[in-house]
Amino acid sequence: MKAPVKKAQAKNKTPPAVQGWRFAFVLVSISAVFVALIARAAWLQVLEPDMLVTQGDLRSLRVESGQVMRGMILDRHGEALAVSVPVQAIWADPKEVIERRAAGDERRWHALAEILQLTPQQLADRIGDNPQRRFVYLQRQVNPAVVDYVRKLRVPGIHFRQESRRFYPAGEVVAQLIGFTNVDDVGVEGLEKRFNDLLTGTAGRKVFRKDAKGREIEVLEREDAQEPTNIQLSIDQRIQAVAYRELKKAVLSNGAASGSAVVIDVYTGEILAMVNSPSFNPNNRRNTPVYRFRNRAITDTFEPGSTMKPLAVLSALEYGSANLDTLVDVSPGFMRIGGSWVRDPNNYGTLSLTGIVQKSSNMGVARLVLEVPQQHVIGLYHNVGLGQDSGASIIGESTGIFSFRQRWSDFERATFSYGYGLSVTAVQLARAYATIANGGINRPLSILKVNEPEPGERALKEEYAQAMLEMMEASIAPGGTATRAQIQGYRVGGKTGTARKAVAGGYGDDYIASFAGVGPISNPRLATVVVINEPAGDFYHGGEIAAPVFANIMGAAMQLLNLPPDAHTLPRITAVRGGQHAG
Repeated sequence: MKAPVKKAQAKNKTPPAVQGWRFAFVLVSISAVFVALIARAAWLQVLEPDMLVTQGDLRSLRVESGQVMRGMILDRHGEALAVSVPVQAIWADPKEVIERRAAGDERRWHALAEILQLTPQQLADRIGDNPQRRFVYLQRQVNPAVVDYVRKLRVPGIHFRQESRRFYPAGEVVAQLIGFTNVDDVGVEGLEKRFNDLLTGTAGRKVFRKDAKGREIEVLEREDAQEPTNIQLSIDQRIQAVAYRELKKAVLSNGAASGSAVVIDVYTGEILAMVNSPSFNPNNRRNTPVYRFRNRAITDTFEPGSTMKPLAVLSALEYGSANLDTLVDVSPGFMRIGGSWVRDPNNYGTLSLTGIVQKSSNMGVARLVLEVPQQHVIGLYHNVGLGQDSGASIIGESTGIFSFRQRWSDFERATFSYGYGLSVTAVQLARAYATIANGGINRPLSILKVNEPEPGERALKEEYAQAMLEMMEASIAPGGTATRAQIQGYRVGGKTGTARKAVAGGYGDDYIASFAGVGPISNPRLATVVVINEPAGDFYHGGEIAAPVFANIMGAAMQLLNLPPDAHTLPRITAVRGGQHAG
């Protein structure tokens, strides 16, 4: 009876059987998890670590940039013509604005919109409803009063950023020459654009790492700021102001479309003044027509008319077909060339070279030039600076229209001698007259102040250049075409120009009146050109409109430069009796 009991007890002590598939599943699962973790770790840290590095940098790496103001533009005496002033920009963080429900505070929101000259809805549209955006400008270059008002509103998500704004103390007096910058402080017109790289500079930059509390713990990269360069121009602000005042007055009083004036130092080639009218206020360009931005003194070309006659006479002297004692028979005051007429307003009979310039005789210069090969005349014009860049390197400068063709009719040669058939700019014409005043030495012009002038090249014989100064002085003496160019106490000389404006198919009824001159004659220092475009009314000759402007500008300039007077009375140089002006 006892044996069966022991067998049952032995059977109950048998260990339970292990189910193999469950064990295998758990083992494989655990192994797979570990393999996946190791693979992921290897992938992130060995094969593709950039994502983690990027995420870490986003949380700890910061870049800090300093601000560098744009360089100044100064005149030759250090007077500021363009400066940068610190201002601020107002910007918004759309994510912060949305999350903090800034638009929900209607009083503050409406006040912000009003000061920004927007409606509340326009302000909301500008910020948008995309929480992923983190930056949007609301207004640039804001004045301090507006910034203080917005700051006091304490609208969530509205922030401020330091920037600079360009200011032009001389305003419209130098507007077309200096140009201006855009809202990002980049030069887009005039000298601001020409010297943008020098004026801009480079801001300093520091790359560093911070800890969780925002403290700087490591500087990874540092770049020092490169200060901008201040540009010192050849312009004399005093002469510039006088020239602009006189030119503006002449344009308005004569109902002209526009005008330009240029003053050059003949010794150095420096441009002391370059003005245009009408001008504009570069500090407030709103609603200003784009055409007013143009620097007409270097961009607009015109047929120079009788201002070319001194060069035509010089071409005959240089070629040798005439000498200083040559007399030219211009009677009966007109002649027919190739089916067209060349005329003087009167029959001057026989004229000396001085008389030709003084009376502005078309007949005289035509007869002289017809004795000279045309290529020699063109070559002399080119040598004194016409048909080429002036050397000032101002953006937008035109080289004019200057034909180098081989075949010319006699009538074309005749009209070429008194300023038709070519186009020049005011700056080119001023350079040509500066060459005469400088004893025949042609120097490139400069808009920057120079310490040592370039040597230049001889374009005219000194003897002939000096003789031409005396001929041009006769032009403003009694009996000449430009008596209104006289300046009390100074000997000056020059030549008037009156040319019809070309239109499709010929010439119209509009004129360009000009005057180009130099002074003082005893020791030439300045060359000045005045151009008045499309004067209205009965007066349109250069001697009536442009010559008085020349006298006012040149007289003031010589006094400002402390040039000693060289005459108390004007010489009375005459070649013939009577006659009306032709130029």
